[in-house]
Amino acid sequence: MKVSLNWLKEYAPINKDITELSDSLTMAGLEIETVESRFEYLNEVIVAKVNSAKKHPDADKLSVCEVDTGEKVIQVVCGAPNVRDGLTVALALPGTILPTTEGKPLKKGKIRGEKSEGMICSAIELQIGVDADGIIELDTNLTIGDTLLKALSLEDYTLEIGLTPNRPDCLGLIGVAREIAAMENTSVKFPEVKDLAASGDINEHVSVTIEDPELCPRYTAALILDAKVADSPFWLQDRLLSVGLTPINNIVDITNFVMMETGQPLHAFDLDHLEESRIVVKRANEGDKFTTLDDKERTLSSETLMICDGKKPVAVGGVMGGQNSEIGDNTTKVLLESAYFSPTSIRKTAKKLNLGTDATHRFERGVDPEGTLFALKRAAALIAELTGGKLVSGVIDENPIKHKRTELNLSMMQTNRALGLKLSIEEIKKHLESVEFEVSIKDEDTLFVIAPGFRVDVSRPVDLMEEVARLEGYDKIPVTHPVAPSVSALPPKVTFYRDKIKDMLLGLGMTEAINYSFIGDNNADLLMLPENDDRRKMLGILNPLTEDQGVMRTSVIPGLLQNMKHNNANQNKTLKLFEFGNIFISNGQNQQPTETEMLAGVITGGTKDPVWYQKEDSVSFYDAKGIVEELLERLKIENVTYTSLSVDECLYTRKGYSAKIISGNKEIGLIGKVKTEVKENFDLKQDAFIFELSYENLLSAVPESLNTYPLPIYPSVTRDITMIVEKDVEAGDILKEFKGFKEKLFESVRVSDLYEGDNIEEGYKSLSFRLTYRSENTTLKDKKVNKIHTNMSKRIIEKFNAKLP
Repeated sequence: MKVSLNWLKEYAPINKDITELSDSLTMAGLEIETVESRFEYLNEVIVAKVNSAKKHPDADKLSVCEVDTGEKVIQVVCGAPNVRDGLTVALALPGTILPTTEGKPLKKGKIRGEKSEGMICSAIELQIGVDADGIIELDTNLTIGDTLLKALSLEDYTLEIGLTPNRPDCLGLIGVAREIAAMENTSVKFPEVKDLAASGDINEHVSVTIEDPELCPRYTAALILDAKVADSPFWLQDRLLSVGLTPINNIVDITNFVMMETGQPLHAFDLDHLEESRIVVKRANEGDKFTTLDDKERTLSSETLMICDGKKPVAVGGVMGGQNSEIGDNTTKVLLESAYFSPTSIRKTAKKLNLGTDATHRFERGVDPEGTLFALKRAAALIAELTGGKLVSGVIDENPIKHKRTELNLSMMQTNRALGLKLSIEEIKKHLESVEFEVSIKDEDTLFVIAPGFRVDVSRPVDLMEEVARLEGYDKIPVTHPVAPSVSALPPKVTFYRDKIKDMLLGLGMTEAINYSFIGDNNADLLMLPENDDRRKMLGILNPLTEDQGVMRTSVIPGLLQNMKHNNANQNKTLKLFEFGNIFISNGQNQQPTETEMLAGVITGGTKDPVWYQKEDSVSFYDAKGIVEELLERLKIENVTYTSLSVDECLYTRKGYSAKIISGNKEIGLIGKVKTEVKENFDLKQDAFIFELSYENLLSAVPESLNTYPLPIYPSVTRDITMIVEKDVEAGDILKEFKGFKEKLFESVRVSDLYEGDNIEEGYKSLSFRLTYRSENTTLKDKKVNKIHTNMSKRIIEKFNAKLP
C-alpha cells in the first residue's frame, strides 16, 4: 500500500518529520517498508536561461539554443514552439533519469547535425503539470544553476506500508490518516461531499436486484447523465501518480482516487451498454464464458458472483469489469457502483480466475459495509463536477442483510494484566475513542465498546487490548522475564535413555539407521515367520507410495537387512547398524494398531575396516553378543542371562548361534546369526548377525538407583577350574550356579575358555572358568582360598555331572 505524504496532509495535520512519522507508524503496527522522495529526480534538473534561440539550419520546427547553466553555456536543440531568447527554463543534463525516459539516462547527441548537450523540459515531462504543448516557463527571479527541486520547493514523499491482512481499514488514505490523527491527538478531516444540483429520480432510469444476498449483502448505485469523458485535471493525475497508479480518463481516475482515499473499490458502467437498464447480482452458471477488461476470456464457476444487466453478465463482482460495459470516449451516462461483497467469495473467485486487482485486494480482506454510501456520493459528486455531467437525484441502496457492529465488554484489570501496564479506565477509553470506537463506562472495571464498521478485524476483547497496546505505544510496555524454576526438569525416562543408548552404540562403533515405517507385505514370508506369529498381522496403507511400502512394519529387522544389502552392493562390506523404531501389530484395518518400540542391530563383514598390516577377521555371534553385553553393562542392568533358543524359537536365526536375553524373569530380546534361507530371501551374500530388543522391557530392567561400594584396598586372588560337561549344558547355567553361592569371599566368575575336539569325548565339551576371591578386611591366604575354591568346584561338578580333565 503506497501513500503520499502531501495527500495524507489533506486528512490529518502532520507535525512530525518523515523519519519520525515512519517510526511512529511502524510502532503502531503499520510497518513502513520504504520511503521515497517523489521528486528526487528534480535534483538532476536545474534552472537555466536561454541566452539565444536560433532556427535549426536543417529543420523548420527545431531551434538551436545557447543555454546558461550558471557554470557554463551549452548548446541544446529544442523543438518547443515557445522557446525564445531570455526565457528561464528547466534543463535536464546528460545522465538525468526522468519518469518519462523509462529508466534510461539522457545522453549527449546530435539532432540533424547539431549537437545537443541536454533537454529543455515541459511540465508533463517533469510530471509537475499536464501542459505538453511547450516547455515550462519559470519565474525569471529564480537563481540560475539551482536545482528545480529547490527552486520550486517541491517536496513529497511516498511511503510504502506493509499492511498485515487484518488491517484492511488502512487500505485507504483516510484509514492511515486516522492512525496519524490518534498519534497527534487530533481528529480526521473527512473530505467534503459537495452538494451539487440534481434532478430527476434514479429509479426512473435504472433498477438493482440482488439474487444472492449472502455473497452481496449491500449494493449501492448512483447515476450521472451528460458526462464528458476527457483527461483528468493535473491535481487528480498527480494524486494517482503519487501512489503508483496510471491516469486513464476522468471517470476511471475518480473511481481509483476515491478507492485510494476511502479504501472502498468502485466501478463505473456505461448505462447505454446495460440492457433493460438494470443491474442483477447473481451467481454465474457453471462453465459460462466472460471477457474481462484485460481482454481475456474467463471460464466461470457456479460460485462466481456476477454483476449482470437484463440479459448478460457485465462484470465479475468485486474483481473486474467486462469489455461489454466499460467506459469509453463516447460514454455520456455513467452508472456508478459501490458495493459490499463477501470476502470469502471474492477470495475464492480471484484465486480460481488467477486474477488479482486493487479491488480484490480490498474486498477479500473486508471493506467497511457502512462506507459504501459515502464513497458512492463522494465519487458521484466528483464525476459530475469534473465531467460537466448532471447528477440524477437519489441513490439506489439495496441492503438485504444489515451489518451489525461488534459489541464487546473490556475489563480494565484484564487489559492491564495482559499488557503489563497500569492504565486507568479513562485512559483506555480515550485510546479507543481516538480511532473511532464508541466507548462507554459500564462500571469501575468494565468498558462497553462498539467497534466501527471499518474494523472488521475486531471480534474479541483481546483485539481491543491489542488496540490499547498499539495506541499507548509498544515501547511503553515494560520488559518482563518469564518466571521459571531455577532447576530445569529432567527429560522423560523414555527419551533420556533412548538418547543415552544411541550415544553408547555410536561409541561402540555402530551407525544409526532410520528407515520408513512402511514395508512390503511379503516381509513376513522373507523372515519365514510362522502363520500364527503376531508379526503377520500387518496394517495396510490406503495410498502406499510404492508396492514395497504397502503395510506398516511389524519388525525392524527387514529394514536393516535391506540396508545391509544396499551397502554390500556398493562395496561396503563391513557394517554395524542399529535402529530405534516402532513396530505396528494390526488389531483390524479400522482399529488403532498396537505399537511397540524396538531396538535392533545388524553387524556383518570384518571386525574392523581392513588394513594392509593386519589380517581381516570376520565378525561372529560373540561380536554381536559383546555389543549387547557392553550396552547392558553400561546401563547397569544386572542378573542378565543368555539362553540358547530352541529349534522352534529360531524363526529367522540359526540354531546353535542364537540366544535369548533375560534379565530377572523378563525376556529382553534375542541375538543370533541370520538363517541361510532368510539370508537368501533378502539376497544377502555374506553372514549377518542381529540383535533385537524390546525397548520397554529393556527400560524396565534399568535400575532406578545404583549401589556404590568403596574401592577395594586388599588384592584379589584368582583360581581356575576346567571341567568336561555334556555339550547341551550351557555355560550360562554354570555361571548362574556359581553366582548363587552365598560365599562371602567369592567376588566374580567368568568363562575363560571353551574347547571341543581332539581328546574330548564326543558329545562333550571342555569349559574353563576363572573365579575371583577377595576380602574386605585382610589379604587372603592361599590355604583359605584353596579350601573355598575346592568346595565350590565340587558342588558344581556334582550339580552338572561334570568330569575333571
